[in-house]
Amino acid sequence: MRGPGERRIADAAERIVSEGEPRLHRTWLALIATSLLGGIDVGVGIMALLFVRHATGSELLAGIAFSVGFIALLLGHSELFTEGFLVPVATVVAHAATWLDLARMWATVLVMNLVGGWIFTWLVMTAYPELHGTAAALGAHYVNGGYTLRTFCLAVLAGGVITLMTRMHHGSDSMTGKLAASVATAFVLAGFSLWHSVLDSLLAFAGLHTGHAAYGYADWARWLAWCVLGNIVGGLLLTTAPRLVRSSPVLDPHADPHADPDADPDADAGSHGGA
Repeated sequence: MRGPGERRIADAAERIVSEGEPRLHRTWLALIATSLLGGIDVGVGIMALLFVRHATGSELLAGIAFSVGFIALLLGHSELFTEGFLVPVATVVAHAATWLDLARMWATVLVMNLVGGWIFTWLVMTAYPELHGTAAALGAHYVNGGYTLRTFCLAVLAGGVITLMTRMHHGSDSMTGKLAASVATAFVLAGFSLWHSVLDSLLAFAGLHTGHAAYGYADWARWLAWCVLGNIVGGLLLTTAPRLVRSSPVLDPHADPHADPDADPDADAGSHGGA
């Protein structure tokens, strides 16, 4: 890949694979612990969101408050389910891990994010009963939102936006830039009420912990399946697939990323002569 722009793309792709390989080959204990912490980190953002939404009634201000959770994810190096699209998939495409490794990671991270978030939101709802009304209303907004083209598109957009955050993180060597990407993504996700499988599940859990939610765990489980499907479609098609195409000379283990695409493939053979 020639030129400074191409070189930056190649460097970012190489960093993605170098990060993704150890992530996909972690021990069960490390994967579970990191994913559990991811749910707790997002829970901190949910607590901030609920407080600001309760005090101001503003979705946009609550979205900014939620950025605390994504900052914690970045600086704490914990794992969030929807951050597992670009890096792990690119690693599998580069043959540095298998699709089974990817399935193991996705399933474990999602389950442990939800477990960590369930525990943390129980603590928040027990500690701050004044937030019960806000939590129950927000949880119902998502779980009872319906299974329509509109809500599926909200989930697709959420998957694409958070995968874009991952791409921005790997496209910058500046911590300031990475923090800005985290804050901006949190604002878009929470402030615009996109459907995010983990973020909004924690809001649903908070509502369920109040004992006054207009939905139950079965309703949440059906909503989660719909939302996860949309998040995966958005993360893979809107962001991951174009990046894989763009970085294919680096990710293809059989390709030479420094080869001249205009070179004559028979030139070397001719210079050495026939047998």
